[in-house]
Amino acid sequence: MLFHGIDKLLHGPGDVAHDLAEHGLPTLMAYGVYVGEVVAPVFILVGAWTRLWALVYGFNVLFAVLLVHAHDFGRLAPTGGWVAELYVFYVVGAFVVALLGSGRCALRRGVGRWD
Repeated sequence: MLFHGIDKLLHGPGDVAHDLAEHGLPTLMAYGVYVGEVVAPVFILVGAWTRLWALVYGFNVLFAVLLVHAHDFGRLAPTGGWVAELYVFYVVGAFVVALLGSGRCALRRGVGRWD
């Protein structure tokens, strides 16, 4: 997800703001994408407050998926697979990281509750 965030750093969150406006939400919320797609992945990668940032990331992805791809949850792809399986993988993966924590190769190895 970090590469999505880097793209937004280079080109701005215009597409996100457009999607929010289409759903009647304030476009200012688009700047929250920087927290969910840049800040959270960096903290997860270095292993600092991993559980907290995995939750932030998970809810960010869940919000984005429901905003843009909600219609995919009831559809199958032409190949027979579930259209939403990749999105579910991102969300569930984030919450699994939140449950498991940072692991032994982390900047803050189990120092606090959120590691």
